[in-house]
Amino acid sequence: MKMESPTTSPTFSVIIPTYNRAATLPRAIESVLAQSFKDYELIVVDDGSSDETAKILERYPIRVIRQPNRGVSAARNRGIKAAQGKIVAFLDSDDEWKKEKLQNQYDFFKANPEYKIHQTEEIWIKNGKFLNKKKKHQKKSGDIFYDSLHLCLISPSAVAIKKELFEEVGLFREDFEVCEDYELWLRITRKHKVGYSPEPLVVKYGGHADQLSHKFFGMDRWRIKAMLPFINDPKVLEVALKKCTILLKGARKHNNKEIIEEFEPTLTQLAQKEGSLREYNQQ
Repeated sequence: MKMESPTTSPTFSVIIPTYNRAATLPRAIESVLAQSFKDYELIVVDDGSSDETAKILERYPIRVIRQPNRGVSAARNRGIKAAQGKIVAFLDSDDEWKKEKLQNQYDFFKANPEYKIHQTEEIWIKNGKFLNKKKKHQKKSGDIFYDSLHLCLISPSAVAIKKELFEEVGLFREDFEVCEDYELWLRITRKHKVGYSPEPLVVKYGGHADQLSHKFFGMDRWRIKAMLPFINDPKVLEVALKKCTILLKGARKHNNKEIIEEFEPTLTQLAQKEGSLREYNQQ
């Protein structure tokens, strides 16, 4: 059953992209329906699932969008375009929220109207066991652009973004097979501060075989691509050059010709840029 489009805009549009996650999708949906803050619409974007997803979605009074399989970025973008809420919140279909999650984010935006993006803390569970985060994974508030270069410090399932921000910076890159969120966060954090609440209101599950991070060698290739528009900044250039050097070292060791052919010119470009910046600064 589909819920009719609301006559007035809700505060939140919650978007769950899903692909063949029938085993975990009910948990995600029900964690949204259990929210203490009720002014939201829930949109599930079924990205061409071939399992029992369609039958599961029939159980719930929510908006469902179906499309041929095009990847998580296309699914999220489809949800953003359909969203009628003022704030967009994402939830991966293998994660879940604590019931206070939306209320926490509503309270933050109300108290800090100058912010356009906010995230809460999260709990990590891998293969059924709680994980203690390393210091490098600690989420931060404020200007986090440079910290975000090294690894992804914003979680899709924990974030809420005012819809107007997508009009400013654009949507998820659909040509990024992975690290699509990292790429978007760089575009956002380059210009905007990130709000943060330390309450762990998201449970993030890992370790299952269908996670994209398990399918690709050399994840940093997409992070390097995401940094290229910003390499006039010496700090960005330094990180990109380091990552590219390490990536190519690993590719040569494993004789990965695809990565070697693509990123040897990139390394040359970055090295030349570094030399030009060094020469300019010495003048």
